[in-house]
Amino acid sequence: MSTEAKPDTEAGPPNQETRLEIAELTKELRNLQGHYAMRSLQSRKRMMLAQFLRGLSFGLGSVIGATILVSVSVYLLSQIDFIPIIGDWAAQIANEISPENVRVDDASGAGSAGTAQD
Repeated sequence: MSTEAKPDTEAGPPNQETRLEIAELTKELRNLQGHYAMRSLQSRKRMMLAQFLRGLSFGLGSVIGATILVSVSVYLLSQIDFIPIIGDWAAQIANEISPENVRVDDASGAGSAGTAQD
């Protein structure tokens, strides 16, 4: 007779170590099912609401980020004097979007961009 250990692939009753591992895995799965992310995935309404809010946040962040990036780039380009075409063009854009050029219509009270040449 040989004293070799049996490979794990043979069918047989699970030993104590395997039972403990299964119990730990079961406990972790129960903890995971109780987690907020897993609970929200179980409800279609919650999942759709979460994805909708995520999309709104992404869109709003993209618009705000692009606005800041464009305004900083236009400002920096308007400061360039040694390239007349780019400097003049950026200065014209900066002049168009400056707060001094916003006028308020008397009838509607809504502001409109443009020069106040009445």
